[in-house]
Amino acid sequence: MIVVQNRALEFVNTNSSDRMVEMVSRTFALSIKTLPRTLREAVGLAYLLFRVSDCLEDHPGMGAERKVNLLEIWERVLLGREPAGLFVSKISDLDSNDPEVYVAQHAESLIQTLDSMPSELGEFIRARCGRSTLGMARWQRQGPHIDTVDELDDYMHQVAGRVGYLMTDIYTWYYPQLRDKKEAMLPISRQVGLGLQTVNVIRGLRKDQDRGWVFFPLELLTSVGINRQQFFEREFEREALQALNLLIQKAQGHLNHGLIYIAAFPFYLYRARMANIWPLCFALKTLAISRDNPEVIRGQVKISRRDVREIMRATSIFGLSDRWLLGYCSRLNEGGLF
Repeated sequence: MIVVQNRALEFVNTNSSDRMVEMVSRTFALSIKTLPRTLREAVGLAYLLFRVSDCLEDHPGMGAERKVNLLEIWERVLLGREPAGLFVSKISDLDSNDPEVYVAQHAESLIQTLDSMPSELGEFIRARCGRSTLGMARWQRQGPHIDTVDELDDYMHQVAGRVGYLMTDIYTWYYPQLRDKKEAMLPISRQVGLGLQTVNVIRGLRKDQDRGWVFFPLELLTSVGINRQQFFEREFEREALQALNLLIQKAQGHLNHGLIYIAAFPFYLYRARMANIWPLCFALKTLAISRDNPEVIRGQVKISRRDVREIMRATSIFGLSDRWLLGYCSRLNEGGLF
């Protein structure tokens, strides 16, 4: 099944990396842990490197100028143009009790792991993560407001579309039987990345607003007759929910590509299918409970642990069937676009 020997990827601090993935995302950790060892280590490392970039972009205690500076340094570290120790020294003042900060402050170990990888795989990770990091820096310069749907797509491409590309790079590197499909899979994986990120935007509306960012496109707000400030005010809640449902519909349109992407994996690549099915299903369920729900605007809505367990149980049993998965996703989403 695999054309490189597992010995080629003797990653350092594997257990520590696994723990760090669990610290920053329990749900993605579930997907990553189900993958074969070599693939799990590559995907897990890539995920942590992207989370370092996220830490810099999202940190509430840093100004935009410092964020841009650190993101640019981190990009040079990823490309091997700066030592990781220099980067770590510049974030030593941040609180390591924050899981993302903890990961960022262990960048030297992550880069050592990256350096130990086969060159082709390492170059995929460096290039995709580096470009994403520079995209985040550009958005920090641009400012905290998004005016149009096209601008939202550009932002999401930088932070998630490139992640989709990288996952396809890694899967098609690991599984020779997928290589002929790579060119077709790349644009689909970008759409899935945009869909998952749109769900993140929906889940984090209030939190982002509290730190001064509004990722909700003004274009959608004005289409229902409100502005950014009114979106968060109770007296305009009916209009706000109309706008929210438009963004949910957009997320659904991106996530529809997830089933096409999963179908590219033959049934005998069971672990890879599950690793892609679970995030898709979690996102669809999140959209279902967010639709017409004012709590999305007032605070935060997320699926329950019971939902997570049930999704994993059902898909683990029946998820090899593309036809079954289509019906299940439609039921999860409770009347979406499927």
